[in-house]
Amino acid sequence: MGMHKYDRLMYILNSLRSRKNLSANRLAEECGVTERSIYRDILSLSESNVPIYYDRGYKLASDNFLPPLNFDLDEYNCLQMALESTPLAKTDKYQALVKRIKAKVDSGLSEAVKNKRRFTPASTHIEIPISHSVDQPGLFAKIEQATQNDCCVEIEYNSIESGKSKRLIEPYFIVFRVRAFYMVGFCRKTNDFRTFRIDRISELSLTDQTFVRKAGITVESYFEGSWGVFTGKKVPVTVLFRGTAARIVLSERHHLGEEIEKLRDGTVRYKVTTRGIEEIQRWILSFGDEAEVIEPKELRENLCRLGKSLSKVYSES
Repeated sequence: MGMHKYDRLMYILNSLRSRKNLSANRLAEECGVTERSIYRDILSLSESNVPIYYDRGYKLASDNFLPPLNFDLDEYNCLQMALESTPLAKTDKYQALVKRIKAKVDSGLSEAVKNKRRFTPASTHIEIPISHSVDQPGLFAKIEQATQNDCCVEIEYNSIESGKSKRLIEPYFIVFRVRAFYMVGFCRKTNDFRTFRIDRISELSLTDQTFVRKAGITVESYFEGSWGVFTGKKVPVTVLFRGTAARIVLSERHHLGEEIEKLRDGTVRYKVTTRGIEEIQRWILSFGDEAEVIEPKELRENLCRLGKSLSKVYSES
């Protein structure tokens, strides 16, 4: 669905201030409307005394009627990096919004900063990986509307463990963690809080049922102690790392509550209390035989069984 008229007018105006030789076809593609709509928008801007003319593309005769934004070059570069790297730009709702914000920022720069930007190459880039894009139209907007109005949503959810099911959810917030967007809410089917990966929601509809929020449920409290996304019971974990793994563990931080101790023989004792063991188990496995779990017993036995299974698989090939 294309932009609403007011948003298009602002987008066209800001684009004309920051770019040269824009065609109606290009603007139509970016705004998600027909060229006929763009022609009407340009006519509306002209009738409002915005000095637009055509010379191998649409241009502004003057942009003195709008004041420049008071950004210096460092502030501009910082804002652009934030806008370009945000995972929100890959969602159905925020993709167009981010594009419009960037256009407004570019259009409002002072001439001095514009000139500096032309001769200053971008030196810093941020890449935040995202494992999926949210393709279902209006999904973000519906969830946000439900959280703002404290109303339940009915979803069809495709769980990796249990398959498809319909659920009635009291949604609390959307969060981006570990390369994906999640909706956190109270599931009336399981009578507990659950974390739903948004790209696994195949259907979502707003209901007229409202709910009363439980106190103290925030992003920080909900994921406190979590290794990534899982929020199971708290489990103390101790691991010994050797060789290259020990040096890697010493060189960076992996969890807010970790305790790292270098022993005399060069091994590293790593202690942390995390929520559940599934996610930290995958991390430990990435170090192969240079990592040995000391506790909990359940995690140690899991890795022992997995090692035997892998040995059997590769010995038979």
